[in-house]
Amino acid sequence: MATLILTTRDGSIKPIEAETGLTVMEIIRDSGADELLAICGGCCSCATCHVYVAPAFVERMSAVGDDESDLLDSSDYRQAHSRLACQLQFTAELDGLEVTLAPEG
Repeated sequence: MATLILTTRDGSIKPIEAETGLTVMEIIRDSGADELLAICGGCCSCATCHVYVAPAFVERMSAVGDDESDLLDSSDYRQAHSRLACQLQFTAELDGLEVTLAPEG
């Protein structure tokens, strides 16, 4: 099994055993990390699964879609490596992926 490395809002680092084929949002939510709200359940309609992807992994990600970009634009905390975790498919190539939860809001 692969590993996803989650940094929570308080700076705690939590390695999560991750099943490939799921989204990063599903992996974080299913791990019990209650800081990730994921209100829409992964429909790309709320931006409550906003994360920052570590720069070393950005090139391995799919491109940001128009809907995702619009939702990220609504955040005061958008950065260059911002993504919605519901839009990131976790694959074996992403073993060791590091994401940080963006501030709420």
